[in-house]
Formats: sequence, structure tokens, C-alpha cells
Amino acid sequence: MGKVVVAYISRTGNTEKMAQYIAEGIRIGGHTADLKKVTSIKNEKEIEGYDGYILGCPTYHRDMTAAMKTFLFLMEKLNLTGKIGGAFCSYTHSGESGPMIYDTLQHVFKMDTVDLGSLNLKEQVIDTQDGMRACQEYGKAVGQKIGA
Repeated sequence: MGKVVVAYISRTGNTEKMAQYIAEGIRIGGHTADLKKVTSIKNEKEIEGYDGYILGCPTYHRDMTAAMKTFLFLMEKLNLTGKIGGAFCSYTHSGESGPMIYDTLQHVFKMDTVDLGSLNLKEQVIDTQDGMRACQEYGKAVGQKIGA
């Protein structure tokens, strides 16, 4: 059984809902998922030792939030090379934050990212059956990458 942290920042609650659905998908796949708000994580020791890291952030003014940028600098203190990684975002217009985070995990941290790329959902889709299913499937895909 693998252990995954789903760390997120949420301004309106939509990204938090996505995080919860993704965590469900991880658990359905037989793994443990810990949900953490990035603003509550004070040092890298609090997120050490996970098999997988999934990060979520809304897109705000075509960018990720300052809190997520700060969190990525904190994560840089860990040796994440080869760890499983994934990213997701909610958005109303453009959706850039997910791909930015995903690229950081892949190219800066050298993580083994989920083959699906980042999961980007328009805010009005998140509470639908399709939105929930997309998030759960993303969580399951991360769990499959971790293995049994």
C-alpha cells in the first residue's frame, strides 16, 4: 500500500473539492491519501516520506497562487527524484496553473509524473458526475503508477 499526499490551495472551495475526489480515487485504488492545505505545511519534514505527491491550485490571473509558488520552493528541499507526481487545477477562463505545477514536478524535481498530464477542470464541471469521476480516475491513475 502506497502513501500519497494531496496538497492544495483553494480560494473558493473548488480546488479543495477536486482534492477530496482525487483522494477518494487513491483510496479506491487501495492506497492511503492525506489531504493537506499548502498554507498549513510549515516545513518539508511534514511532507517527507510519501510515495506520491499530487498538487492542486486554482488558476488566478493566468498563474498559480503565491502560496503554491512558496510551497514549491519548500518542496525543493526534498529529494523527489523518481517519486510519483501529479498536478491539478480549477479555473474559470484559462487553466495555466496545473500545467505549470506539472512541468515543475517533471523537469525541476525530476519526478515520475502520471502519464495523463495535469488534470484541469472548469469550475462549473467540478460538482458534476463527470467532474467527480475525472478526479477519481486521476487519483486511481496515480495509485496504479505506485503499484500494489
